[in-house]
Amino acid sequence: MIGFRRQKMAAYVESTRVPALVGFFNPLARRILRVGALLGPNALITVRGRKTGLPRTTPVALVDLDGRRWVIGTFGETNWVRNLRSAGEATLTVGRRKEDVRANELTGEARVAFFRDTLGPYVRRLPVGVGPVLLSILGAKDILQDPAGAAEHRPVFELEAAA
Repeated sequence: MIGFRRQKMAAYVESTRVPALVGFFNPLARRILRVGALLGPNALITVRGRKTGLPRTTPVALVDLDGRRWVIGTFGETNWVRNLRSAGEATLTVGRRKEDVRANELTGEARVAFFRDTLGPYVRRLPVGVGPVLLSILGAKDILQDPAGAAEHRPVFELEAAA
């Protein structure tokens, strides 16, 4: 099992540049995902805002393997990452199914091991290079090329069903 620890505050993770297409596609993806249509491994995550307390919903890539689930802050310290870190819980919507989840942030070697041993092999198994191409478009090809470097800039949360 990859190690993790629950924490309210983690070390600051440097943000990466968010591609302009994300700002265009996020509102569209939110609408499509809200009606229950699936867009690959995408889901909606709703987290209470750390300042306002209001629910905030954003599309995220959900890695679902062998009964375990993770979300990755592909662009580093974005608002949803900071909100999830602060709240420690969220509502995950996949298709028309909603589930309350607890979020445990992977730290240090556990995050490196996730990129190297879990995500890397998963992405490489996707058909005809789809995974590497998608990571390249998102500016995240370092996940495959340099898992330790990716772990410095990309938070990862393992999600578990809330009790």
